[in-house]
Amino acid sequence: MALATGKRTTSKGTRTIAATALGQAGGSTLAYNRSQGIDAYLKQVHEATPMQMVEMERAGVAGAFITDLSKRMELPSSRVFSMLRIPPATAARKSVAGGVVDGRAGLAAIGMIKLLRIAQDIVHDSTAAEASNFDTVKWLGQWIERPQPALGGRKPADYLDTPTGVEIVAQLLGAMRSGAYL
Repeated sequence: MALATGKRTTSKGTRTIAATALGQAGGSTLAYNRSQGIDAYLKQVHEATPMQMVEMERAGVAGAFITDLSKRMELPSSRVFSMLRIPPATAARKSVAGGVVDGRAGLAAIGMIKLLRIAQDIVHDSTAAEASNFDTVKWLGQWIERPQPALGGRKPADYLDTPTGVEIVAQLLGAMRSGAYL
């Protein structure tokens, strides 16, 4: 098995950040490409194998993805950096330079991706007519900033910096999906 690598390719202003994972069936790449947008990347991550996810966790997440995600969530980048405990200067530098955010902050960003996956699954399973045009990313950005009774009045955003915190928020989203009250 090969180690994950971070690389950037610049072509006409488009940066591609790749985490390469070699599994049993050969190589495959999880890559954020700004020109394709965050939805394409989220789909790619959603369809990733467990081995690809392990390699992504080791390699980190593109700084540009985190910046673009904050815009799409309609949250200030500084707020998203704070939620994920990424020093703002580090996040800005990695975003501009095409670098990856790894370590604890990278895992927190992957946690946000997992929450987006859960929220997208909820919308996908919905039979409501509005679901077809529903902006799940924007909704999640608003929802994580609202105090939740099941969290003792705290915001889900307060829990996104650790894997256990992400799991708590994921359970809350799962309860919403099933209609259960926590």
